[in-house]
Amino acid sequence: MEMPRPLFTAFAALLIAGCTTAPPRNIDNSCAIFEEYRGWYRATKTVQERYGVPQHVQLAIVHQESKFDAEAVTPRRYLLGFIPWRRASTAYGYAQVKDETWAWYQRKSGNWSADRDDFADAVEFIGWYADLSQRTLGLSKWDARQQYLAYHEGHGGFQRKTYLQKPWLMGVAKKVQARAQRYAAQLKTCRDDLDGPWWWPF
Repeated sequence: MEMPRPLFTAFAALLIAGCTTAPPRNIDNSCAIFEEYRGWYRATKTVQERYGVPQHVQLAIVHQESKFDAEAVTPRRYLLGFIPWRRASTAYGYAQVKDETWAWYQRKSGNWSADRDDFADAVEFIGWYADLSQRTLGLSKWDARQQYLAYHEGHGGFQRKTYLQKPWLMGVAKKVQARAQRYAAQLKTCRDDLDGPWWWPF
């Protein structure tokens, strides 16, 4: 029996949203990213509606953490400069979340089926964490710089202001803020098209 076209299209879109591993061809333009992977637009829009975290902030954090690589990992360490050893941390996936942090998130959220290499699950985590940062630390969900510092240092580290001893991290956070602003400006030019009929194009 042939699958009706709307159902087939929806199924294909879900596959694209959740299982894509190749980064978008142009990761510096939010319109290009979402035009290539429409499922990602719907995923980030759902997170914005659920947690109030803007799509451009979500994208800026993913860009910084993994450059949209589903299987991103931290660099491997080497003993004596040439013997392969452990990686710097267990951070993995689009949002570069460590094993223990992901297990904590699954336990707290009840989202046991979430995977770090699934884009929709990764931005759901980012939204959930940013919402927690707002409730715990009072950070605006629109402030990509502050949200990224809390994301990187953890809530305890942010409260202790550990980032002040890391000039390089302060610089990275400013870059995240600048990228979020560019993504937001770009989205204004294409949002109407992206909010068009869900079945075409993907």
